[in-house]
Parts: sequence; C-alpha cells; structure tokens
Amino acid sequence: MARTQSSLREANRARVVDAVKKHGSLTQVELTGATGLSAATVSTIVKELVAAEVVEVRNTVRSGRRAQLVTLAHRVGLVAGVVVGYRTMRVALADVAHEILAEQSLPLPADHRPDTSLDRAALLVVDLLERVGSDLDELLGIGLGIPAPVHPATGMLSVRGVLRGWDAVQIAQVLEKRLSRPVFVDNDANLGALAESTVGVGRPWRDMIYVGVSHGVGAGIVIGGSVHHGVDGTAGEIGHVQVDPAGRICLCGSRGCLNTVVGLPALLEPLETSHGHLTLGDVVRLARADDPGCRQIVADAGEQVGAVVAALATGLGPQGIVVGGELAETGETFLAPLRAAVERRTVLHQAGGPEVVPAAWGLRAELVGAVALALQSTDVFDPARRTDRSDEEMAGR
Repeated sequence: MARTQSSLREANRARVVDAVKKHGSLTQVELTGATGLSAATVSTIVKELVAAEVVEVRNTVRSGRRAQLVTLAHRVGLVAGVVVGYRTMRVALADVAHEILAEQSLPLPADHRPDTSLDRAALLVVDLLERVGSDLDELLGIGLGIPAPVHPATGMLSVRGVLRGWDAVQIAQVLEKRLSRPVFVDNDANLGALAESTVGVGRPWRDMIYVGVSHGVGAGIVIGGSVHHGVDGTAGEIGHVQVDPAGRICLCGSRGCLNTVVGLPALLEPLETSHGHLTLGDVVRLARADDPGCRQIVADAGEQVGAVVAALATGLGPQGIVVGGELAETGETFLAPLRAAVERRTVLHQAGGPEVVPAAWGLRAELVGAVALALQSTDVFDPARRTDRSDEEMAGR
C-alpha cells in the first residue's frame, strides 16, 4: 500500500512539473485545470516542490485577484534554441521558465552548407553562454529548427531535395559533437506551432494550425494540445500542395506546388520590372509603406495561402489559425485576404470557421518553439528523487 501511495504521489508531482515545464509559468488555479488534480493536492505538491527547490513561487495578479505564480527554479539550468532558415540563422539562450536571456541572428548565404551552418550555430551558442556568464556545463539541451520536414524517428530530412545539401546529414549528431550536449530537431513550422500553443496566442486552444510564410510556406498542426508530425514528419507541409497543375517544378520534384506560387522567387519576379532588385525584407517594408505593387503581391499571396489553409482547416476543424513569418509582418495586407479565403471556403463550420490571428511571438515564434522543444525533450531534473529526499529530510526533523 505504501509503495502504491508513493507511486501515485510521484506521478502527481510529475504531472505538476510537466505542466509548468510546458507552459513556463502557471498559477495554482491554472495548474488545477491543467493537471486535473484537486486544488488541495496541487497546493500540497507545490509546497513539496518548493521545499525541494524544484519550483519557485511568486505573487502575481490575475483577473484583478492576487494569485501565486509557479515556475521552475531558475538555478536548474539553461537551454538553447536555434533556427536555421534559408537566409538567416537565429539563436537564443533561455532559462527553464521560457525566459529568453540572450539572442542573436546572422545572415546566411544562399544554399548554405550544413557543416558550416552548424559550426556557426555552435559558436553562437557558446558566445551567448559567455555573454550571460555561463558555460556548456549549465546547458541542458538545444532545440533546432530547419525549413524542411524532419523524420520523428531519425531527426533527418524525410523528403529529399527540399533543402539542398542536407539530405543525408544526421543533423542532431553533427551539432552534438560540436557542443557535447543533446540536440533535438524539428521542422520550423512545427516549432512555431509549439510556441504559440504553449506560451502564445493559441494557448487556450486544444486544436490549432500555425502557418509560417517567409521564403516558403509551412504549417504546424496541433491536435489535442500536441504537435502532430505524421508518420514521417511531413504533416503540415502545405508548401508542397499542388495549386497549379501546369506550374513550375518545385524543389520536391512535383509541379505547381504552393511554394512555386508564393515562395520568394514567385513574389519577387513580378516586381522586378517596376521595382528592380528587391529582397523579401524590401517587399515587406514597402507593403507596410503602402507601395501599391508590393501590397498587391502580398495580398495575392495571402489569398493563395488562405485557399490551401482552408482545405486543411476543413479536414481538421481547428479552433484557430495562427499566422507567422515575414509576410505576416505586413499585418492586414496579408492577413485580411487569407482570412477571407478561409471564411469563404470553410463552409462546414456553422460558426464561421476558425479564428485567424497573427502570431503572438511574431518572427520569434519558431525560435521560442526551439527553446520549448529543448525544455520538453530534456530531463531537467528527476522530481521524484528530489522530492523523496525532501520527504526524508522532513521526516528526520
């Protein structure tokens, strides 16, 4: 009987710790809802975890009332998030409460090599650690995002050709050798979905879609509060949905994929005659400044993406759609036609279809998701061992 009670106590502690770990911080009332445990049980467990220096508690105000906010103890360690994009790399260092302590970005050349890019990622992680006065011994793990489907079992690309030069690379192992810390790899849109569903605007929703639109298009799908990868990691790869049977050949080998219609080359080519050479950042900046040509290109892209997202939403029935990436930085220029396409095409939803909102984390969503991936994938501590020791110490007093 004692063993059964001890096992139940450990399981309940783990549920509380996992909830805090997932969301970064929760009040005790929110912990009751997140874990399904009674308020009294949560209160007791929080006191035990505070005594074991696993969590910290501080006063806050929620809905006009005082409450106690529970977070993981900051001294537990740090994690790093890395997102390697087509032309930019972003790196962040965070504590176990999801608070980003330092971050940095740098441009990447076109068709950058994996070995060189991962070398740079390792150097940036070490640089950030030095900047906050820490070292690799305090780093618990690294979350890494890339703009390609990642096989959940191998951590390698599951579709050849979509990220040139990366097909046969054991990505996690390469970075682990450089830093001697565990590395966890996922698709960048999945990381955006993870961030927005755990510490972003999608937190109230059990089912949601995150759409990231920059140099290409990708989606992350959240079902029942968890990111859905599919058997080979290709769930949400809407950039490779065919929208033009007579269109251009995509990197994946198919013809007329969404990426060939709203990807970077397709966005810039119609503007070359009137605007000369532009970058994606230029298009976003000019669209925000009411340049008519750039606004039209961005709006057209929003409608095209919205049509594909509507089909995905019709099949999944999510509560909301969160939109991030560089084109989303143009605000309603991109979001309004995307939202209109979703509302027009999700006819089976009597309530008018899912809500379409901008990402709370903006361009940082995928980086925040990389941090969240590292936290969720790392054994930050053994809560049973620490709290059992605390029980023994308290019993001996």
